[in-house]
Amino acid sequence: AGTLDSKHALGSGDEARAAPQLNRSPSVEELEQMPETDLGGGGDDTRLKASGAGGDAGERASSPSVRFSVDIQEFDNKGDNGDDDGGGDDATDNLALFQNDLKSRPRVSRLLSNLMHGGGGFEGNVELEPALKQSEGTKMGTIAGVYLPTCQNILGVILFLRLTWIIGEAGIVQAFFIVLTCCCCTLLTALSMSAVATNGKVPAGGSYYMISRSLGPEFGGAVGLLFYLGTTFAAAMYIVGAIEILLLYIAPGMSAFGEISTREEHASALQNNFRLYGTVLLALCGMVVFVGVKYVNKTAFLFLFVVFLSLIGIYIGAWSSPRSSQPDVCLNANATYVFPMDCAAHGGQEVRGIPGLGSGVFSENAGSNYCDGSGNNGERPGCDEQTSFTILLAIFFPSVTGIMAGSNRSGDLADPSRAIPLGTIAAILTTSTIYLTCVLFFGGSIIGELLRDKFGESIGEKLVVAELSWPTPWLILIGCLLSTIGAGLQSLTGAPRLLQAIANDDVIPFLKPFKVGSGPTNEPRRALYVTLLIAELGVLIAKLDAVAPIVTMFFLMCYAFVNLACTLQTLLQSPNWRPRFKYYHWVTSTVGLVLCFALMFISSWYYALGAIFIACVTYKYIEYKGAAKDWGDGLRGLSLQAARYALLKLETGPQHTKNWRPQVLCFCSLNEGYAPENPQLLSLIYSLKKGHGFALFTGHVRGDFVRMADEVDMATRSLKRAVEEAKVKGFVQVVSGKSKADSYSYMVQGAGLGGMKHNTIVLEWPETWRNRSEEMDVFINTVRVATAHDNAVMVPKGLAAFPSAGEQRDGFMDVWWIVHDGGMLMLLPFLLRADKVWKKTTLRIFTVAQMEDNSIQMKKDLELFLYQLRINAVVEVIEMESHDISAYTYERTLQMEERVRMLKEMKLTQKESQMDLSLIVKAAHETPRARTASTTSEDGGGGDAPSADGSSSSSSSSSSSSSSSSSSSSSSSSSSSGGGGGGLKPSGGGGGGGGKPQNENVRRMNTCVKLNKLIIEHSKDSELVLVNLPGAPSSNLADADVNYMEFLEALTEGLPRVLYVRGSGKEVVTIYS
Repeated sequence: AGTLDSKHALGSGDEARAAPQLNRSPSVEELEQMPETDLGGGGDDTRLKASGAGGDAGERASSPSVRFSVDIQEFDNKGDNGDDDGGGDDATDNLALFQNDLKSRPRVSRLLSNLMHGGGGFEGNVELEPALKQSEGTKMGTIAGVYLPTCQNILGVILFLRLTWIIGEAGIVQAFFIVLTCCCCTLLTALSMSAVATNGKVPAGGSYYMISRSLGPEFGGAVGLLFYLGTTFAAAMYIVGAIEILLLYIAPGMSAFGEISTREEHASALQNNFRLYGTVLLALCGMVVFVGVKYVNKTAFLFLFVVFLSLIGIYIGAWSSPRSSQPDVCLNANATYVFPMDCAAHGGQEVRGIPGLGSGVFSENAGSNYCDGSGNNGERPGCDEQTSFTILLAIFFPSVTGIMAGSNRSGDLADPSRAIPLGTIAAILTTSTIYLTCVLFFGGSIIGELLRDKFGESIGEKLVVAELSWPTPWLILIGCLLSTIGAGLQSLTGAPRLLQAIANDDVIPFLKPFKVGSGPTNEPRRALYVTLLIAELGVLIAKLDAVAPIVTMFFLMCYAFVNLACTLQTLLQSPNWRPRFKYYHWVTSTVGLVLCFALMFISSWYYALGAIFIACVTYKYIEYKGAAKDWGDGLRGLSLQAARYALLKLETGPQHTKNWRPQVLCFCSLNEGYAPENPQLLSLIYSLKKGHGFALFTGHVRGDFVRMADEVDMATRSLKRAVEEAKVKGFVQVVSGKSKADSYSYMVQGAGLGGMKHNTIVLEWPETWRNRSEEMDVFINTVRVATAHDNAVMVPKGLAAFPSAGEQRDGFMDVWWIVHDGGMLMLLPFLLRADKVWKKTTLRIFTVAQMEDNSIQMKKDLELFLYQLRINAVVEVIEMESHDISAYTYERTLQMEERVRMLKEMKLTQKESQMDLSLIVKAAHETPRARTASTTSEDGGGGDAPSADGSSSSSSSSSSSSSSSSSSSSSSSSSSSGGGGGGLKPSGGGGGGGGKPQNENVRRMNTCVKLNKLIIEHSKDSELVLVNLPGAPSSNLADADVNYMEFLEALTEGLPRVLYVRGSGKEVVTIYS
């Protein structure tokens, strides 16, 4: 096997050297006569094949090459055939080195087959799944799928119904600038869209897909929903425009509500007709779309052909301007107003309304002539409302907003990455040329008075642009009608697909019903129904000029974020940003972004604010209610770059005291289901949120990580779920190791990154440390490591009694300040009381004064110090008297040392010690008096107990020597400070084995008992007590550790909720601003 593996690993040049080791050693001549083999090429058939395949079996069996092939076959049969890609498969034989990987990872050939041809069975990267889920319907190319729909959407209602009026009001110069600005905006957006669209495969959703994958689900969902509404209202706008053409200029006799005209007295009847016939036309268009997109595409060719014929007729009419077919208009004496009535009766003069390009009206129409809204239809037709540059800009912009008609149907395109940029840019250049030339032709061939006549009242309520056409106005009327209907069909085709794409991503929960499609091509029928209902709302407005600004805002918001997506991706230089379209730059995208927002507020600031408000509400809704998605969007990349910059910046120098905040590494004990055993610990961390630091929650899974990887992942998810339920902002990392203490030590040393490393350790108090020595070892070792790592330590004791999140407490929060540790005991109560749980508590700070201290001056100094720290608290200075060590202290110390001694004498193993420790502790508690009496009798002291320095004294005496007082006082100070922990000595040796407690242990226990008595006296009913945590013993001997735990138990005995705090020694508060 080793020989064959070597052969497979070798290239073709080594085959001759590997072959002789099999079966027998062929000669060089035999090897040269062997046929060519493919052992490493990765082809479909990689086994060696004998020459002369057409011969009989005997000849093949006698050939050395045949025997060589048979040997390989025998080795194949002995291989591991336990999986689909295991031994026995030709490709796997050639890839034996990667045999284990092939069990979970596909071969390249299999990957490409599934990806390119949609085969089943691939379970690779989820980012490839959209490419595999595309419908198998008829795919369209660039012309039919993008260019024609985009041209048809752009060349819509505004061109034929409002462009002449815009030119008459704004003048040729300003009108040309309006059109040029709008076209530049769409062209810059198309360049950005082309770059984004060619940076990978674009499935259904078009612009929404591009924005959401570039800016994230929140922005994508918000802007996608606005774009959907814009497309839907655009369909309504086109429908209303088609009905206006039909009723006013083609068939006015179809009115169902009496006489119709543009006069004010007939406005109500006109709008009711718009609503009625608009609803009917909308239903007909919906039926066409319902049948299928292919029928919309078939009608698009016909409609667009008629539109191009109409444009040709306009150009010919502008050049020729035959007088016989064009109307005359009547002007008054000042030649400023048009009269629709009898010209002679009003002293007017008949003039030619469309004199042509050579008439010289171009210079007359160059300037603007805006309407102030004060005129009436009898004096100046069309001057029924105030106009301005910004108003006309808002009305015109929807005429160029069809640039995404092709991208909306990206799921129906054969090659979206090629068709979208090519077809969209070609359509924009074509339509922009048409719009700009029409501005020049209309302004140069039609007199200004007729241009300003919006509804053609001065020429018998005829369409002005139709009168310019050659050879007949009906060419324009039919072309205009078909153009608006075609644009409406395109909008109704794209909008449902856009809504279905948003629903498929599950980012907006209430859109889930619209995921369902119909038929083999997955037609969005449900989305079509709701689209028709929303479009009906626009039809009911029944006023083209009122619907247009709404469409403008929605589209501009979408265009702005397309430009933002391109700018962001370009500046971030993400490795995945590799668009095939190269004609873009972040400067052009930024200009397009600024231009879109500028046009929004120039057109209508209140509509702009409304669109932004809808986007913000949708964004927040998706953020809190939508499904979490990670699409590798640009905003996450931006956050990564910002985080990287900030982390590198934080490394430039040490952190200042004013910037210190608790950055917590919290160790959570996990139960069998990997959930936190004490959820109140998470609530405590939540109460520190006003510190605005980060929190890292960690747990431990016993065992080697390679074998326990699944359990670690399960524990991570469970702990993360608990953290999210507690509404704590933080991170989760569960580690595994053979020892819990080692895992905790590794986390203290290695967690965090740069300036975002933790500075505070939160560790649960081991409530069962007497029965489980391992918990004690983990606790003390972690405190040691945290101290060595210059981390502060917080140890909540009595976690079961701590309040849950939202459970308010009203009482006292007491701080017992024994030694100064950098101000942690001052800062933590301030942060805790910023949360609603502790907000109503009253802060009290207690400090201990020795006999030689001036307690009155200490209180004044402490009050001034807190005032300068801007912390409101009640100050109490407690005098700690020096007196003889009590019999209780002596007995408790003796019990503590006796337990350690008994464990040593029994010489139990660690496992046995954990099993029997509870019985030993119980026995030690049952007979303390007897052991004490026995010990004192042996010492000859009768009823006397030895003092701290070893001399005999009466237990009931209240007097003490000066040396004893001094010794007791120094012991208190030493045990309270962090450095005193290093002095703890084991109870073995000395007097420990003979029934006498060690002098140092007695003094420390004396401090604990006396402090506990003071704390119980003043803080027994307090909601929370914060007290200094003494330093852990520097040695890791078992008796020193047990003694340390006993001291801590004695210090806070009888208190329901305690928070031990040990600062790092670095200052965390300052009195300076």
